[in-house]
Amino acid sequence: MGNATHFADAFMALWNEPDPDRRRQHVASLWTEDGVQILQPPQEMKEIASRPGIGLATWLQARGHAELLARAATVYGEFVAPGEFHFRRRDDVEHLADVVKLRWEMVSREGNVMAVGLDFLVLAPDGRILRDYVFVEA
Repeated sequence: MGNATHFADAFMALWNEPDPDRRRQHVASLWTEDGVQILQPPQEMKEIASRPGIGLATWLQARGHAELLARAATVYGEFVAPGEFHFRRRDDVEHLADVVKLRWEMVSREGNVMAVGLDFLVLAPDGRILRDYVFVEA
């Protein structure tokens, strides 16, 4: 895989990337073809999903390059494109065997941290992501 910090920087660049072709390149270089991102949704969404009779999973999933690309485009369009926020990694990236752990922040234009997250990235032998477990805190 190389340096965990460089890998984390490439991972974070995806979420801030304005160009759809470069986002596609990021996804292809970061994830395996069947890679998956599993996201812990916000608390209010978990509460709705867990109500009796609804029967929905209390997590969100994007599998494969097309779904991951759609997820990245949605995140960019909702948070970064309007100019209000950008994403950055924190300085505690760790790599252990086939796992990379990284923390990130969504930062306002004024520099205020609006959300933080923790990703556990399980890597394939080729160094690309097989599974990305995302925990978001508001």
